[in-house]
Amino acid sequence: MKKYNLVSKYVLRYKKKKGKGKDSVNEENKPNIVERQFNDRKPLEVVASDLTYVRVGGRWHYICLLTDLHAREIIGFAAGRERDAKLVRKAFYRVNCDLRDIDIFHSDRGGEFKNEILDSIISAFGMRRSLSKKGTPVDNAVSESLYNTVKTEMIYGEVFDNLDELELELFQFVNWYNNTRLHGSLNDLPPSEYKALVKSCN
Repeated sequence: MKKYNLVSKYVLRYKKKKGKGKDSVNEENKPNIVERQFNDRKPLEVVASDLTYVRVGGRWHYICLLTDLHAREIIGFAAGRERDAKLVRKAFYRVNCDLRDIDIFHSDRGGEFKNEILDSIISAFGMRRSLSKKGTPVDNAVSESLYNTVKTEMIYGEVFDNLDELELELFQFVNWYNNTRLHGSLNDLPPSEYKALVKSCN
């Protein structure tokens, strides 16, 4: 790295301050169908999601990503000013496949994942619901790892003045992540190449 004047990015760890009220929690009586079995999944067998936060123009904004565990591909994404079900729905709108092909939708127990809006999507397209155990991030480890990558490789060191800038950067990141970035869990292939390889072998 020194030879080529490369500098590593790293995550500056800090915690977002919570508001006066407690964050809402999804207490829905749903099992963890995924049970931390993240590998060797078929296409769209499991789509996992979570939200993360980023500073934009002096206030918190949020990012929602939908990840197909088969090839670790980001199939849906959205950025917005509010942490709510509308942001998750916006991410679903970006999915470029038949939502009826998604078997399991997995997330943590954030309140944004328990809402009439999201329930209607899950019901309409016949998805099975899977929820992490309360307070157990490892149950959604792929999403947690993905957001560490987002913060390290997209957010850290950048300044976003408005939502348009964040959305543009997110669009470019997703394209790069899916088509260029190498993934150790995919034999050092980007998701698009891994999907093509698996398809050619079947």
